[in-house]
Amino acid sequence: MDGNRSDRLGTLDAEDLINLVRNYNPKCNEALLRGAYDYASRMHDGQKRHSGEPYFTHPVAVAAILTEMRLDDATIATALLHDTIEDTKGTYSELTELFGEDVAELVDGVTKLTNLQLSSRETKQAENFRKLFMAMSKDLRVILVKLADRLHNMRTIKHMRPEKQVVKAHETMDIFAPLAGRMGMQWMREELEDLSFQVLNPEARSSIMRRFVSLQKESGDVISKITDDIEAVMEKHNVSGSVFGRAKKPFSIWRKMQEKDLAFSRLSDIYGFRVIVDSDDACYVVLGAVHQRWRSVPGRFKDYISQPKSNGYRSIHTTVSGRDGKRVEIQIRTKQMHEVAEAGVAAHWSYRDGVRSENPFAVDPAKWLSTLNERFEMAEDHDEFLEHVKLEMYSDQVFCFTPKGDVVKLPKGATPLDFAYSIHTRIGHSCVGAKVDGIRVPLWTRLKNGQSVEISTADGQSPQATWIDIVVTGRAKAAIRRNLREEDRGRYVKLGKELARVAFEHVNKKATPKALDTVAKALGLPDGTEVLARIGSAEISARDMVAKLYPELVADNEETEVEARRAVIGLPPGAQVNRAQCCQAVPGERMVGITYRGRGPVLHAIDCEALAEFDDQPERWIDLHWTEGRHAAVHNVTINVTISNDNGVLGRICTLIGEQNANISDLHFMDRKPDFFRLLIDVDVRDAEHLHSVMMAIEADSDVAKMERYQDLDRRP
Repeated sequence: MDGNRSDRLGTLDAEDLINLVRNYNPKCNEALLRGAYDYASRMHDGQKRHSGEPYFTHPVAVAAILTEMRLDDATIATALLHDTIEDTKGTYSELTELFGEDVAELVDGVTKLTNLQLSSRETKQAENFRKLFMAMSKDLRVILVKLADRLHNMRTIKHMRPEKQVVKAHETMDIFAPLAGRMGMQWMREELEDLSFQVLNPEARSSIMRRFVSLQKESGDVISKITDDIEAVMEKHNVSGSVFGRAKKPFSIWRKMQEKDLAFSRLSDIYGFRVIVDSDDACYVVLGAVHQRWRSVPGRFKDYISQPKSNGYRSIHTTVSGRDGKRVEIQIRTKQMHEVAEAGVAAHWSYRDGVRSENPFAVDPAKWLSTLNERFEMAEDHDEFLEHVKLEMYSDQVFCFTPKGDVVKLPKGATPLDFAYSIHTRIGHSCVGAKVDGIRVPLWTRLKNGQSVEISTADGQSPQATWIDIVVTGRAKAAIRRNLREEDRGRYVKLGKELARVAFEHVNKKATPKALDTVAKALGLPDGTEVLARIGSAEISARDMVAKLYPELVADNEETEVEARRAVIGLPPGAQVNRAQCCQAVPGERMVGITYRGRGPVLHAIDCEALAEFDDQPERWIDLHWTEGRHAAVHNVTINVTISNDNGVLGRICTLIGEQNANISDLHFMDRKPDFFRLLIDVDVRDAEHLHSVMMAIEADSDVAKMERYQDLDRRP
């Protein structure tokens, strides 16, 4: 649904809205809906939105969005009334009297969610997250109304002040969009992400849209051509069904480009196709037919029918080399599976032809929520709970197997260490190695769907500090931190003292015992020593600690550049910052130091392949941290670029780099062809974010065929 249509929804009168409900539920409670409409209209009379429209257009539009999800009368009435307690003279007791306890409780739940300061970066955010889950546990319809409320606000966000737009967009991207996805409503997640993306990075979105237009001019109507191809294959195998094709949302494409470090032209899933058939058997017939007709792409097949996602999602995903060699992503599912994919947990309150839907694959909300709460109950405090939520709940999942064939569900990006801790904390603590599909791999290897993992353990082994940067699950991080605090508290206090000293000096203050004790009191910790221990174990940011005492000074010094010689904390006295050229780690990236006899330690990115040769030498690994703050643009990174051999292209690329305030320190032509040049460009950047901006600026140019960060193990120390 586009923004203009959402605006029109707000102009619906009571009868129009009731007709929308009647279309899928002829036996709806018209008196309840009409009463809620009239009451809310009266309460909001005279109130205006930022656009100047009557405020009541907003709750009507929210209710209309929920009718598209075929939700029950109580939820639609709640949508109409959701702002009456907060923004009008309406009261809980009055709503109970007029519309019943069920509706009043739902409205109260939505009001409480609205009042949560979810965008705060302080502990309050974590506390409110727990409150959000408590509100959801009572009735998940509360969050459905809140999501629809946020969706309409994002569709009309252009009427807000620019700074307010950014806050709302961040909040939506961080919390509400992932929550919608985790609840199975992928269409809502995609729209919320794209609307936020339009606010947070309009240049990148425009660049992707321009590339789409260019691609369509070159290839014509690709979607209809490929749709015809798939339909022909289905007809040949006597399978009836529907085929739908669409272009992916700009943010979805942007995320893929970031995750996989791919150029726009190399993405396999710019277009997505969906095949909907009548039965499970037909799904596999279509899969076989597609794979017979086109060559499948290795590693791009996922069977979520035999192994459903934890939010109830079932489908087959495959990618094939289709027409003209273009990679095509195809999803194959039944009508029932499709309804779940569209509605998610909302399916439990939806109607079809006047009857409550009974979809056997829909997630049981109570069971779903209790499973989440079980995962989070180990959290010692609010902040740890928040970390669990963001790391576990908001991640796509991979399914791996134990040697016995048991399935272990892990978030995307999980490592063998996460696998070990998911089995048992004791297994994680004593882990010394891992085999994936029978092959020994480093502990930081990212696991993929369907892999079999075998963990090797040894008596006397204990967690290492670098493991914090390797694992991604909240459970593993919490267990490692607890163990390290207990086992190596002295070392962490020492490292924390150095980090605190540098952080205080950054604002021209000293890390006195009194200052540390004051911070400890503000954070609810026993004393300043515990503060130092937690800073050393990366549980507390040194900058956040200083901000507790001197928020204004921290804000004033944010633009002050960190000196190059002080860019790294944890180096031995007198040691220079020495970055390994094989991986060229930059501020903002996780890293580790490797000691060499006769010279200072060398800094490697934590996922550098060169670290494999030191896997059995843990004594050479040292904990290092980038100094917090804005770094100088002195960190050299090599970029591998393939460009068209045409007039002015290289000059334009150099200009693009300069526009990002980055300096080119060297340039090497590696390959010259009549139509293309391949060259290595050495660029000086501040940090990972700055590097990303430079690479995206280059990537957006239509004459860039390929662009990637250059890594070469031959350049290792």
